Amino acid sequence: MSSTALVTGGSRGVGRGVATALIAAGWTVYVTSRHGTGPDGAIALACDHTDDDAVADVFAQIEGDTDSLDLLVNNAWAAPRGFGGFSDKFWERPVDDWDTLIGVGLRAHYVASVHAAQMMVDRGSGLIASISSFGSRGHLHSVLYGMSKAGLDKMAFDMGHELSGTGVTAVSLWLGLIRTELLLSLGVDEFAGFSLQRAEDPEFVGRVIAALADDPQLDSYNGHTLVTAELGAAYGLTNNDGTPPDSHRAAFGGGPLFPPTPSDSQPNRR
Repeated sequence: MSSTALVTGGSRGVGRGVATALIAAGWTVYVTSRHGTGPDGAIALACDHTDDDAVADVFAQIEGDTDSLDLLVNNAWAAPRGFGGFSDKFWERPVDDWDTLIGVGLRAHYVASVHAAQMMVDRGSGLIASISSFGSRGHLHSVLYGMSKAGLDKMAFDMGHELSGTGVTAVSLWLGLIRTELLLSLGVDEFAGFSLQRAEDPEFVGRVIAALADDPQLDSYNGHTLVTAELGAAYGLTNNDGTPPDSHRAAFGGGPLFPPTPSDSQPNRR
């Protein structure tokens, strides 16, 4: 029987690439999106992640279909109303930006993690992986964006503490610049000072997650925040064109904050 994964926000971008890579690796993959769309081979479910009952229904369907869940990838994200880019200062934006950047970008991941843990702990295995970014370490995009990503890292750290001994692992993942279809359509060679040639393909992120889920030392990462480019290098993974993506660790002044370590200069794979 194949392993079962749920990728939230799996209709496009990172989520779609992660789901595509997992399907290619033989996983049974459920994806959620507001309109119930996803990549070929995925089981696509319509879900508004601000609706707790709708989220509960997704997990109930997975449990009814498969009686198991081996992997949750928390990826759902929603842009604020009237969003046209992260160009305005926080005092120039409406305070209800909170409702999307924190309500979906953080709270929705907590809600999904609760349901996933209820299924996984009973079986004694599973991985909860949340899509975070270097915005936890340095300013990136906006105040609320950084707050949501820092919250995901702390969430994984504390969940890891409480999941210790259960066989379930929680991690947060720092992605670098991602070569989404939208970004590639701009026809530029770099974005925000980072080379698109050395950026990460969405499918690369999925291959990293699949390798992590199969790692016999998975439990040693419980509560950690991991840099996908560095983890991919450790697993010998590359982008679709065979090139290894760059880690943005140096550009943001160091590595993850969780777990606390004596030196942030040390590689994150321990």
